[in-house]
Amino acid sequence: MTASAALTNNDDEQRLVQRARRGDTQAFEQLYKQHHQRVYALCFRIAGQVPLAEEMTQDCFIRAWEKLEQFRGDSKFSTWLHSLSVNQALTTLKKQRSFWARFLPESSGAESTAPTTELLDSMLLDKHVLQLPERARIVFVLFAIEGYSHEEIAQLMRTSAGTSKAQYHRARALLKEMLS
Repeated sequence: MTASAALTNNDDEQRLVQRARRGDTQAFEQLYKQHHQRVYALCFRIAGQVPLAEEMTQDCFIRAWEKLEQFRGDSKFSTWLHSLSVNQALTTLKKQRSFWARFLPESSGAESTAPTTELLDSMLLDKHVLQLPERARIVFVLFAIEGYSHEEIAQLMRTSAGTSKAQYHRARALLKEMLS
């Protein structure tokens, strides 16, 4: 994408945000369509199961609609939405207490085309990440996939940076064991 195209997309997004802030549900629907796949992917990695990820995604967009007035425009809307989604997904997860169900990922149907080796490796890693214990999985997703620092993770999870590092180390060790 060229710089001018990116600028145009950002301008379009800002106009959608302004319209949505004024109560335009069609503008918010457009924002949803632009961002729901990334929010769902984040929620799925945190939740570890489809039904809970779907619930989290819905909660994230409900919360975004409710909090849209708080978006000041200091950052891109996608950045604001990502932060809101992480917080909301963690809140939704805390409400769910059926831990045993989260460790059993659903199997997907057969693919219509042959996946690439890179895709297979990614799918295998995702499958194993979903089998990690909850806290280790959350830390691994936030640190290794989403790029949060241990200090940021500690704040989100109301724990210490050392605990975050320990959970990340635990996740890596478990993944290494699963992959060998």
